[in-house]
Amino acid sequence: MPALSIRAFAPPDEDAVVALWANCELTRPWNDPRRDIQRKLTTQAELFLVGESGGVLVASAMAGYDGHRGWVNYLAVAPACRGQGYGRQMMRAVEQRLVELGCPKLNLQVRAENPAALAFYQRLGYQVDAAVSLGKRLIADD
Repeated sequence: MPALSIRAFAPPDEDAVVALWANCELTRPWNDPRRDIQRKLTTQAELFLVGESGGVLVASAMAGYDGHRGWVNYLAVAPACRGQGYGRQMMRAVEQRLVELGCPKLNLQVRAENPAALAFYQRLGYQVDAAVSLGKRLIADD
């Protein structure tokens, strides 16, 4: 497997990123992935990363920092490329960029029905926080 090259997302990557997210089962009917991308491009676009291997987009991570905590969403590695360390490399790139911004802690959410993702993050040193995640949709993506 060729090495992973990590860079900031560029608009021509959109179709490949949406396909990657769908292939990784990250999309949900109530979240329009193209709208999520457009929204991200208005805020800290430099923290939206993609990874290429052999000239093919095979990984992504969308991060942000609000001055208190960092967050990461849409970490994805193409199923055919898993086990090569690409997810670890993407998370390392996110963490480095957040540290450069002075971010003291990175948070993320894992869906309860995804124990493999939970185990992946635990291997990277993440632990379950004693907190309850709440959400409220402010703008519907219909």
